[in-house]
Amino acid sequence: MSEKKAQLTIDGIDKTIVLPVYEGSTGPDVVDVRSLVGEGVFTYDPGFVSTAACDSEITYIDGGAGILLYRGYPIEQLAEHSTFLETCYLLLNGELPTEEENADFENGIRYHTMVDEQIHQFFKGFPRTAHPMAMLCGVVGALSAFYHDTLDADLPEHRMTAAHRVIAKMPTLAAMCYKHGVGQPFMYPQNDMTLSENFLHMMFSTPCEAPKVSPTLVKAMDTIFLLHADHEQNASTSTVRLAGSTGANPYACIASGIAALWGPAHGGANEAVLEMLDEIGDESRIEEYILKAKDKSDPFRLMGFGHRVYKNFDPRAKVMRGICDEVLAELGIENDPLFRIARKLEKIALEDEYFISKKLYPNVDFYSGIVLKAMGIPTSLFTVIFATGRTPGWIAHWNEMMSSEYKIGRPRQLYKGYTARDYPAK
Repeated sequence: MSEKKAQLTIDGIDKTIVLPVYEGSTGPDVVDVRSLVGEGVFTYDPGFVSTAACDSEITYIDGGAGILLYRGYPIEQLAEHSTFLETCYLLLNGELPTEEENADFENGIRYHTMVDEQIHQFFKGFPRTAHPMAMLCGVVGALSAFYHDTLDADLPEHRMTAAHRVIAKMPTLAAMCYKHGVGQPFMYPQNDMTLSENFLHMMFSTPCEAPKVSPTLVKAMDTIFLLHADHEQNASTSTVRLAGSTGANPYACIASGIAALWGPAHGGANEAVLEMLDEIGDESRIEEYILKAKDKSDPFRLMGFGHRVYKNFDPRAKVMRGICDEVLAELGIENDPLFRIARKLEKIALEDEYFISKKLYPNVDFYSGIVLKAMGIPTSLFTVIFATGRTPGWIAHWNEMMSSEYKIGRPRQLYKGYTARDYPAK
């Protein structure tokens, strides 16, 4: 039970309302306002930026200190020592796996990577010009029609099977979205490859040629997935939880998360970085755009700098910066004009007093956008890759909620429309 209390006095209510205050294992205290509805009042919090809608043990962010923890492990340590699939296990189960558990988990994922052959026909219903996120959202939502044998969310074994399936199939579906758009045959996953190696194989191989995938690029792809695996109660994760609170099947819930991620304010940041670099166009124009960014009256904004959550350096960006160097060196494109612009922008942001004072450091989207572009992945697929990486976080939060007592989500509102009025007589 909570020992801390908060007292609230409201004009028109004769008594002082006493509210419990709860402490988490770290982070801010939380005032429990659930009893306010019984007093005839609600709280008002547009965007829920000051409201904890759930308790969770999965991910913790301290934006001021630049800290991101998955189940207590710093993201920097996981990026250095772990893999994407091991991190998936951690997010789902709460602990790092033993060597045997990890092997069993990877083996289980490996044999779920194929999708039903009829899903190939499903893609034919989309025009080639369809946005990859439109295809991904539709196809993931349709998975429940193919895998309806494990849709009882009250059964832990059903939840875990669904979790394994969706984590395994997302890279396959993501690559299929790309292949459909460019008119190439779908490539089947290979059971002798790791998840990230498989993804790049399915993206860039054809029945005519299957080039060996570079270990450096595999590492980069795996790290991108790992760094995006979860990010606490963001818009898409909250959407998955809200959909799950209705009892919707897991594939529908993940599809709802994909739909929320599709919004440019959420999942489109790394795509916006490349669009910005293309707009700048040449190193000679960088100073012009820096001045535009500093001008409050100018709508131009430097994309990939600063972060809504992190008021310090994005810890994921530190990791991606090193990965970016490795990929550009591996591909021998450090002198590409686009990447020269990016490097100069990075240098200015890290040295210019304006950016330092406002803590507008390069974030993970800045570096991941550059890396994905260098690897030959089109910008339209960036958010699909984001969704692929975020899937274990979404499914872990869904599983956590379904494993506990939960209520259907039902936000309140501050009604400002007409009060009751009569229909006019004719």
